[in-house]
Amino acid sequence: MNLKFNNKKVLLRVDFNVPLDKETFNINDETRIKAALPTITHLLEEGAAIILMSHLGRPQKKKLEDGSINVEAFTLKHLVNRLTELLGVEIQFCPEVVGETATQMAAKLGRGQVLLLENTRFEQGEEKGDEELAEAMAALADIYVNDAFGTAHREHASTATVARYFDEDAKCFGYLLENELKNAAKVTGNPERPFVAIVGGAKVSDKMLLLDTLINKVDTLIIGGGMAYTFMKAQGGEIGKSLCEEDRLALANELVEKAKEKGVALLLPSDSVIADDFNNDANIKIAPSKMIDEGWMGLDIGVYAQNEFSSAIQSAKTILWNGPMGVFEMPKFANGTKLIAQAVAKATQENEAFSLIGGGDSVAAINQLGLADQVSYVSTGGGAMLELLEGKDLPGVKAMNS
Repeated sequence: MNLKFNNKKVLLRVDFNVPLDKETFNINDETRIKAALPTITHLLEEGAAIILMSHLGRPQKKKLEDGSINVEAFTLKHLVNRLTELLGVEIQFCPEVVGETATQMAAKLGRGQVLLLENTRFEQGEEKGDEELAEAMAALADIYVNDAFGTAHREHASTATVARYFDEDAKCFGYLLENELKNAAKVTGNPERPFVAIVGGAKVSDKMLLLDTLINKVDTLIIGGGMAYTFMKAQGGEIGKSLCEEDRLALANELVEKAKEKGVALLLPSDSVIADDFNNDANIKIAPSKMIDEGWMGLDIGVYAQNEFSSAIQSAKTILWNGPMGVFEMPKFANGTKLIAQAVAKATQENEAFSLIGGGDSVAAINQLGLADQVSYVSTGGGAMLELLEGKDLPGVKAMNS
């Protein structure tokens, strides 16, 4: 953010993809909006005229019966009043992304004023990275600032293609995106050791690249959630009705062998909270994770696993957490995830470990428990952070450097 913004029109790509109440269209969670405020405030203080650009939901996939866009459900106009309150600046709203109205409103925009464009995904070319659309977006401003980390892994017109229409000295990252990259680098670069990664979630296939990448970097790899049972079955365990990807059994064994070769401690839950049905009212009991009765399923890590995982976390100097330990949405099966959240916070506070919470339900757990300010960094971008940790180039980042 070291460019000169005074009296410049700045096209600022933010991530205002926030959940809205279906009846009132009030904002249910302002986290993403508040995350962008430092960048917006800085630009205003520097004397810029700001043109805000964001997507909201997937309007192209949820069209009305006549094939038209459901404007009322997906319009960014619902955010105008709250944005005005948060910034203390009147937000002008443009009912289109590009076109005659957008061009005229952008041209009239003065120093210290803010214009919010309509949902970028109302444009069919947005998700295709359309060159013509991106060029029209770029024509609205002098400088492009990308602060939308949550969509940095998408090669869309507003996140990647548009950046190519600005010279290197006329584009930069916002504070949020800068912070995401800087904190991810503490994990992907040369982390302080011991480095412990905790990976959860339902499927091995969703985290296959992440697990493979982490085995080359970590000292200890903790695996929980539904994906753990694919590993259990691959090792000859009886897992009842637990989630299992049969086509990933060989891969699970390969990852275990690779961990051994690399000297990485790969920890799986020794015991599980099991249930006779997939609901919060099911009967539950504790069982060894490789000895689950027929008709029962593992839905959370057990007490022994909680203690073993927590102990490993307490020894860490660098911690990455991505994914829950159980079916976190159901209170009966949320304890494992809560215990891990508390262990990560404790290691951060007491041992001065660096902890990165990498998106999804891990973030929800940290926030619900009020522990966000007790860990080092909570990422705003689940998919983007996952791809970054997998070692992939993010199109929204790469375009800024070209």
